[in-house]
Amino acid sequence: MSHAVKDLAVAGLVVLAAAACAAPAPPRTVAAAATAPSAAPTGAATLPAPTGPHPVGATTLYLKDTSRPDPWVPEVKARDLMVTLWYPAQAGEGRRAPYMTAKESELTLKGKNVTGVPYDALSRTRTNAFDGARPAGRKGGLPLVVLSPGFTMPRSTLTALAEELASRGYVVAGVDHTYENYATTFPDGRVAECVACDSDTDPGFGTKVAGVRAADVSFVLDRLTGPDATWEGSSLIDPHEIAMAGQSIGGAGAVAAMLKDTRVRAGIDMDGTTYARIPKGGLSRPFLFMGSAGHRPAGRDNSWDRDWRLLTGWKRWLVLPGADHQSFTDVPLLAGALGIAVPGDLSAARAVEITRAYVGAFLDRHLRHEPQPLLDEPSPRYPEVRFCTPVAAACR
Repeated sequence: MSHAVKDLAVAGLVVLAAAACAAPAPPRTVAAAATAPSAAPTGAATLPAPTGPHPVGATTLYLKDTSRPDPWVPEVKARDLMVTLWYPAQAGEGRRAPYMTAKESELTLKGKNVTGVPYDALSRTRTNAFDGARPAGRKGGLPLVVLSPGFTMPRSTLTALAEELASRGYVVAGVDHTYENYATTFPDGRVAECVACDSDTDPGFGTKVAGVRAADVSFVLDRLTGPDATWEGSSLIDPHEIAMAGQSIGGAGAVAAMLKDTRVRAGIDMDGTTYARIPKGGLSRPFLFMGSAGHRPAGRDNSWDRDWRLLTGWKRWLVLPGADHQSFTDVPLLAGALGIAVPGDLSAARAVEITRAYVGAFLDRHLRHEPQPLLDEPSPRYPEVRFCTPVAAACR
């Protein structure tokens, strides 16, 4: 288990764009990262506006699971989690929700060896959600989507996708898996740093991370939909329409969560090697693989080929040959503010448009049960996206 480009001495550029926990054979084009030029920082980043009809609200929840010790720091006898919720709001007014704290920005940039910009640069990112806005919707009418980020990456790096889904009528829960990213801030001011980063070359590390994330997600679902629900808008959530999407090791977590918890009725893996083993009887719930060129069928990472045979329900395997590992996250949108360049042929705007389109279509199909022709065949609107047939080891 390794960071995909740990051996490349291109500070800032490579480590931010590709240092999430990766496959034993990295599913990305390493050579492109080594030659990508850097640029002068452009100032604070602004996330693209969501396209749905609803204003978006955001809030954070502090959750404590007293049923288990922390898996990374066993002397901590409870698992503490921070979750950001994005949701349809009654009104689009007020203060914009913060992207992350200044301290989280500092520790993230230091962890990624990004220099040449103020350490609070990421905290200046302008979001579209309104902080603490009142949630809108009818009781039991909003599907729930859980988002899990890549290793070392905070939950905030999936904000552009989360805001889009919330604007389209979903409640979205972004989870920081404590001690697996460079900084998680708790309400009492504590900042948990990346303890798991010291173990990422250990045998079985990927399997452990995926299992931890599955347990985290089950607990989050308990606190959002069960009798102990704590969020003021929990009654708006439809507990029967829940999906999970993750990037990199977060995608592996989606598979693990579906195997552990039948409440997760659909899953998406965005460019992540998988580790949880699907039983021989198969997994019959809907699943979407969406990856960069390294995740073609019969490619360097064979985990998708292995799992594809055991996915017995609705499934799709999409590849974007021009994408980078981080194209499915906010990283390309942040690159200008940090004065770095991101590998791959897709622009930041195009990458987020494609990710939003296909993730949204999948969720609309399987949580709202609406036909989505976009998922049936290649689209002239998105020629960058290839539909893959693993049996033929081909994509069209």
